[in-house]
Amino acid sequence: MSPQQHPPNPDRASLMRDKNFVWLMTGSIISMLGDQFTLVALPWLVLRMTGDTLVLGTVLGLMSLPRALFILIGGAVVDRYSPKKVLMITKYINTVLLAVLAALVLAGGLTLWAVYALAFAIGLATAFSIPSATSMLPHVMPRAQLPAANGVMMGLRQLSMFLGPLLAGLLIVLFGDGPTGSATAGAVTDARGLGVAFGIDALSFLASAWTLSQVRLRSQVAANPAAPAPANQAVFAAVGAGLRHLWNDRDMRLCFIYWGVVAVLITGPVQIAVPVLATTLNLGAAALGILLGAHGAGTLIGMAVSGAKPGMRLGTLGMTMLVVDVVVGALFMPMGLITATWQGAALLGAVGVLGGFMQVSIFTWLQRRTPPALMGRVMSMFMFIFLGLAPLSGAVTGWMLRSITLTQLFVGSGGLLVCIALLALVGSPVRQVTDEARPVPSH
Repeated sequence: MSPQQHPPNPDRASLMRDKNFVWLMTGSIISMLGDQFTLVALPWLVLRMTGDTLVLGTVLGLMSLPRALFILIGGAVVDRYSPKKVLMITKYINTVLLAVLAALVLAGGLTLWAVYALAFAIGLATAFSIPSATSMLPHVMPRAQLPAANGVMMGLRQLSMFLGPLLAGLLIVLFGDGPTGSATAGAVTDARGLGVAFGIDALSFLASAWTLSQVRLRSQVAANPAAPAPANQAVFAAVGAGLRHLWNDRDMRLCFIYWGVVAVLITGPVQIAVPVLATTLNLGAAALGILLGAHGAGTLIGMAVSGAKPGMRLGTLGMTMLVVDVVVGALFMPMGLITATWQGAALLGAVGVLGGFMQVSIFTWLQRRTPPALMGRVMSMFMFIFLGLAPLSGAVTGWMLRSITLTQLFVGSGGLLVCIALLALVGSPVRQVTDEARPVPSH
């Protein structure tokens, strides 16, 4: 790879001298670590209450459904009222929801219907928190600093995905079972540890809301004067305007379609196929931890490289993306043939490095290319691909594995991605997509 012509990459040390970035980063670290406590504690809570994986799937579905359905509306609301304002409100809402959940668990009065209701409410809140959180950086940092800032923030997120589950599991073990003598209907074993985990997440939302209140947004000068002012539009009209903007920008339209294909062929199958693969290896459950850990470590390395070398390209951004996906597809194909955990870890680690590198580059490209007035809607549409299409693809993958082998799934998914990326590389304008910000007026 050779660097493209870009403005000089700001020293990362300069980010740490920016008080706005430090406040935003601190709040993000606190919030991301807190999120991991709930991601571990909630499934454990459901399994302790019922022992039924179908109920667990229902709870997770109740969290993901409102998120997928309302995330585009969330993006329009963010553009109308500012990402900081919406994010603050969602943090206070989540503080209340998780505090209620913690109190019910500790008091031994939690019912399954209460879990369903709280899961749905948390999922609905994330439909607004995700587009607001992903829209914050361009409103806080100069555009020249976005690659380095994205590299730091996304790297910290990946790091929190390592540390958070370990801390949550340790906390649940240390606090042990709740008192059995005072147990009431709805009480579960490990209640004390689970209640404390939810309580810590509630406090993390409250603390990150305070740090967010210290962040000052830069004055918003719309890069596209033709972009409609969302304050003058109804929410659904604003969503439509965002969709039209995306469709009228040829490069963004092509990339979003292509990313949808990647989510269906790789992201979705990984969510189902990798856990199934781990069950075939000698280490059992430990194998899954090693495989996911290797992928996470690779992703962290790729993000660090992208943040440090934002201009590293094979020609253009589009060509780099397509070549990377050809390699990812090729690495994915032999996954079903591995016989040892280290083999899968090596393959997924390499996939993680490539994926992490492109994640930072793509996020930065979107943020630079999108007018500030449309940032929330465009980022919500981007996140919808991975929060809507990928889970749907995962469900289809689970159904397919009842009639095809794991080897056939990996070969088929990886092979299709290789073919599609090669076709796009040879015969589509995707390879011409550059890093330059060239927003197209909305109509």
